[in-house]
Amino acid sequence: MKILIVEDEAAAARRLIRIIKELEPAVEISDVFETISDTVTWLQINASPDLILMDIHLADGSCFEIFRQIEVKSPVIFITAYDQYAIQAFKVNSLDYLLKPVKKEELEQSLKKWKNRDSNPNLQYLIEQMLSKTKEQPRRFVVKYGQFLKAIEASDAALFYAEDKNVLLQTFDNQSFPIDFTLDKLENILDPAIFYRISRGVIINYNAIGQMYTHFKGRIKIDPTVKCPVETYVSTERTSDFKLWLAGR
Repeated sequence: MKILIVEDEAAAARRLIRIIKELEPAVEISDVFETISDTVTWLQINASPDLILMDIHLADGSCFEIFRQIEVKSPVIFITAYDQYAIQAFKVNSLDYLLKPVKKEELEQSLKKWKNRDSNPNLQYLIEQMLSKTKEQPRRFVVKYGQFLKAIEASDAALFYAEDKNVLLQTFDNQSFPIDFTLDKLENILDPAIFYRISRGVIINYNAIGQMYTHFKGRIKIDPTVKCPVETYVSTERTSDFKLWLAGR
């Protein structure tokens, strides 16, 4: 079985390959491409792979341009930091739609769908998935301080950060409260248009971003508009998606 990977972040591509090899050691990675043009050229002169793993935002534009230029016969697992393209993905033979950062167990389920084509998702499935995410998005967080409880609007959360095995919510008026959510859970339920997980330990509100600077190894240093006791760097593997997120793409 052969898999083609279309991903413009080298670190993300390497991670996908590693996970695939762990899950399906017999799979052959046909090639890895970063651009629309290279992918189109390869698909025109080679036999269709059994499966394509494709990022939506590529180095030279949206991956959907590939489908406008040529007929793609292979099933595709789309990978992106955004959930608003699910219906568009379904229209071009999507097998599944995974949000970054891709979790091993989610990719494992996608590969199972690939091996059992009868379980391909349909449009209703994708719509239900998106609606379930929308319904999950919290309007408020209930936090405890001392003997008291307080409800904080999600829009008042400047950032969430991990410190000493706890996750804390930092408000725009510089109050910090421990909350009973992991950052992984928060990443899945927060509005992706407003919040972005810049690193393993920090999720930031777009409105809390102050000055930004280029940093070592392609990272981006952010000075939040609020106090934050932990470092606020965009990790190298998230930099490209972060820039697209900033641009609203």
